[in-house]
Amino acid sequence: MGAGELHGRKAEEDTIAELLAGARAGTSSSLVLRGEPGIGKTALLDHAAAAAGGMRLVRGTGVEFEAELPFSGLQLLLRPALGSLAALPGPQREALEAAFGLGPAAGSEPMLVGLAVLSLLAEHANETGLLCLVDDAQWLDRASRDALLFAARRLHAEGVVMIFAARDGEGSFPAPGLPESRLSGLAPEVAAALLDRHSLAPAVRYRLLAEAGGNPLALLELPVALAAEGGSAFSPGALPLTSRLQLAFHGQVSRMSEACQSLLLVAAADETGELTVILRAAAALGAAVEDLSPAERAGLVLRGDADGTTIRFRHPLIRAAVYQRAPLGQRLAAHRALAAALGSPEHADRRAWHLAAAATGADEEAAAALERTAARARERSGHEAAAAAYERAARLSVEPGARAHREALAAEAALEAGDLERARALGGRAARRLNGAPAVNARIAHVRALADFWQGSYSAAHRLLLDGAGLIRDTDPGQAAVLLIQAVHTSWYLGEQQLAATLERLIALPLDDADPLAPVGPYLVHLDRNRSDGPPPLGDTLAAVRRRGRTPDQVLMILCGAALALGQDADAYELATSLAAGHRARGGAGRLPTVLFFVVEGEVFTGRHLDALATATEALGLARDTGQQQWVSQFSSVLAYLAAAKGEEAACRRNAEEGLAGATAGTISPGAPWAHWSLGLLDLGLGRAEAALARFERLTREPMRHHICATRSIPDLVESAVRVGAQERAAEPLARFERWAASVRQPWADALVMRCRGLLTADDRAEAFYTAALELHDQDGRALEYARTALLYGEWLRRARRKAEARGPLNEALEVFDWLGMRPWAERARGELTASGAQDQGPRPAEGVAAGLTPQELQIARLAAQGLSNRDIAAQLFLSHRTVGYHLYKAYPKLGVASRSELKDFADQLGL
Repeated sequence: MGAGELHGRKAEEDTIAELLAGARAGTSSSLVLRGEPGIGKTALLDHAAAAAGGMRLVRGTGVEFEAELPFSGLQLLLRPALGSLAALPGPQREALEAAFGLGPAAGSEPMLVGLAVLSLLAEHANETGLLCLVDDAQWLDRASRDALLFAARRLHAEGVVMIFAARDGEGSFPAPGLPESRLSGLAPEVAAALLDRHSLAPAVRYRLLAEAGGNPLALLELPVALAAEGGSAFSPGALPLTSRLQLAFHGQVSRMSEACQSLLLVAAADETGELTVILRAAAALGAAVEDLSPAERAGLVLRGDADGTTIRFRHPLIRAAVYQRAPLGQRLAAHRALAAALGSPEHADRRAWHLAAAATGADEEAAAALERTAARARERSGHEAAAAAYERAARLSVEPGARAHREALAAEAALEAGDLERARALGGRAARRLNGAPAVNARIAHVRALADFWQGSYSAAHRLLLDGAGLIRDTDPGQAAVLLIQAVHTSWYLGEQQLAATLERLIALPLDDADPLAPVGPYLVHLDRNRSDGPPPLGDTLAAVRRRGRTPDQVLMILCGAALALGQDADAYELATSLAAGHRARGGAGRLPTVLFFVVEGEVFTGRHLDALATATEALGLARDTGQQQWVSQFSSVLAYLAAAKGEEAACRRNAEEGLAGATAGTISPGAPWAHWSLGLLDLGLGRAEAALARFERLTREPMRHHICATRSIPDLVESAVRVGAQERAAEPLARFERWAASVRQPWADALVMRCRGLLTADDRAEAFYTAALELHDQDGRALEYARTALLYGEWLRRARRKAEARGPLNEALEVFDWLGMRPWAERARGELTASGAQDQGPRPAEGVAAGLTPQELQIARLAAQGLSNRDIAAQLFLSHRTVGYHLYKAYPKLGVASRSELKDFADQLGL
């Protein structure tokens, strides 16, 4: 059906028209069409292509094939846009060239290809707009799917429309976060009008209407099949509709000559439609190009492109009918012929998969070829493709040892692809075959543990890491240290006892002093709260590590988290921002949320709430776009804290609820500690001290009592306990906090101890504690904590009838609360000032004019003020340069500037 011949799809046509109109106005959008085979998805894509008018068009189709060839679907889709490749930033261009085999494989970050796709689509859209259509998206290779979905989720102001069509029930095309439209059968009257194109007896017409269920393809094809078979092709209800349609198409194929059927089978077994390859393979089966003509005349195959170098089946069900109904011997012969036709080096991966498809048992030649294919896929960040190739190679292996080795490699690749269940299963299978190989079993244990950890099975992950480290403790202590450092992370979610036991194992390893990990254990061991000696500075530990050589980023990030737990906020923040800069430079969108969590903790702890909001908002978006639920939980809870500070109850509870989601039996959700702190702070700020105290007390119990939030929230717990007159409930937590403060040896921690003692002191001695706290506080670097103490001291002075003296600290507190937009706290300070006899001056503007920007506008404006171009900013924030320009255009009037130069000149005055 052409663009003007759609029946019963007015709503979908209107939706597409709206998307196209938006693109012409510079707005981007995406849509996923879902439905059963033949329901009209392809017809709607055809309609969209026709309605696009002068917009540029790229179009591709997923192909059902056993092979998982990384980026193959993406390359076919983007071929018309490759002329814009030169305009991309260097790292993105190189990543895309490597993915397409146009340049050397550099082992780039997987999501850098997705960012490159986003940039390429934005460039190719030019001023006319771009329509990107992907049919049968459920059959895209995983690497192509991930890159396209990452780009679709980051679209904003490029004038690009992406429409995916995906079939129900086959393959998989999960696209969370993208709008979807599910196509149902045509209404009865529309179905009847479509069927009435054929002259049918009333009984046949009634039967077809009933069995087609409004499926347009069935309404068009089944009458043709019935007529060809004399009206008795199918008995009623004998087969599902999809199978009936395949039978109908197979009936058409079976009427072709034997040579034509052979050629069609080769085309069905091939995944690219390249005519030269298909004809070369078909020649080995006795078929030639002229044998294709009957299939062309029957409309079974069509020209795939304008220059006639490819062919495609008119509908995927025709391809399925040709391939699935061919005898096994003929299918094997077609794959052998294709393997022989793909002899050149650039076709090595396709050849390997056809060799595998032609194998009828163990075949070391095919297995070795697939192992080489997997290694190439891994170099190009095609981890799902690598896992599939390694797994198939394992099944074709002759020797049991080679099979286990390839299964272990498959497990590692599946883990890198995020396919956790598959990684676990492959790892378990390999482990059972390798009883006498401790080094390989330790590797497999690491893979299985990470899969368990990322699925929230912390206890199982922890046990595997300990067992794996035990296997190689004496033979490879360096690798055992890697496992035990990871086990420190898993034990963090299990409780203090597990943490202490893990640290004990780590410190007891017979690790060579020259090993880069040698200084790590002596630093991490200070996480054990039973130690009285203070930790060395993080900077000293990092210097000692770097003198010895390179260390994995994962270890550095664990050190970052440990430094925050040990009160070394400035050092942790410096390391985290350095790691984040490295990930941005390399395009590591998938790795960035982990390190941004440490960045945002540093910003929250130092009261830089506007910065924290920008960081958490960016990181939450990246975590969602890259499918990292752990960080979705964590950053949602941080946003809950920032909302709590402002007294925004609905936003706080909504974000906290998301942070608390995902807990499993016996374990907490990753965001639970921050969520409980947030809800407690909300209640404390709004005057609900009893509810706040109950929240804070939850953090003092296992498995959260050793978490950073549990420690940092103790001053809030003390304030809540005092407000409800239950000072005794603060005694044990405060004693714990005092021990921690003594061990970390930070003036700001000592100041918080003094504040708590002031709260708990009922007589005039409280003043000495408050004044000591104010002297210890860093009024510039940690202004919020200074303001909280100043508020409490001002309240104490007013209650002591020293109203004039109270106004100074109360005014200082109010200024900070107003600046941060902390409404409940500002109202409390303002009320105290009024009670002290001061005149109410009204609220002051929060955080300068920059507070009026959205978090993304603030990030972009700051980078622009530093002199970065739109393209540079886009690369750092994983956006397109057009989206950056759009946000700057929105930010300028809010900031009262008209140009980039003004932005740079007035950055300090504007609060940037």
